[in-house]
Amino acid sequence: MTFHIISLFPESMSSYIQESIIGRAIRDKKIKVKFYNPRDFTKGVRKRVDQKPYGGGPGMVIQAEPVIKAIAKAKGKKSKVKIFFLSPGGKQFTNETAKKVVKGYKDIIIIAGRYEGIDERVNKVFRTERISVGPYVLTGGELPALIMVDAISRQIKGVLGNDLSPEENRVSSNDVYTRPESFRYKKKEYKVPKVLVSGHHAEIEKWKKGK
Repeated sequence: MTFHIISLFPESMSSYIQESIIGRAIRDKKIKVKFYNPRDFTKGVRKRVDQKPYGGGPGMVIQAEPVIKAIAKAKGKKSKVKIFFLSPGGKQFTNETAKKVVKGYKDIIIIAGRYEGIDERVNKVFRTERISVGPYVLTGGELPALIMVDAISRQIKGVLGNDLSPEENRVSSNDVYTRPESFRYKKKEYKVPKVLVSGHHAEIEKWKKGK
């Protein structure tokens, strides 16, 4: 699967995708992540992509044409591409969304906005799906884009290394423990729940479900 991310600040995401599971998935050629900066699709020395909004208001709006050209470059001649337009007012992104994307697409374009947003005419040129990663507003779309890359990637077979790894696919508790079985901190002892060291698998599974 290839993620095509449209962003004015691609360098802000590069360190994350190079590390841990996502970095390994890239090295193992399970996924690819490509960046497209709208500034590269403008003319002039300043590479300006923002202008004041029509109708007034604070802040600046990213122009449609540089973003449209970036999307066109990412899309190329591919016939089946999913385009997500990150927006606080978009549909809530979930694990189910991630699973559907993995089943239906090999190329995903994620448009990460900045400032007061992106000129709406981008959505007139391309068929996009407005998406939001949560009920809050961030300063840019780069963090949401990374969240989507992470959540979608872990649904791809082999990325986590074990089909049982995704917590949502198995009986799992939010509370986890490891060795040592007991330790002291400020004169108080902290122990692992007895059931987890009992060796009684049925009771352990029951405990997990209860948590």
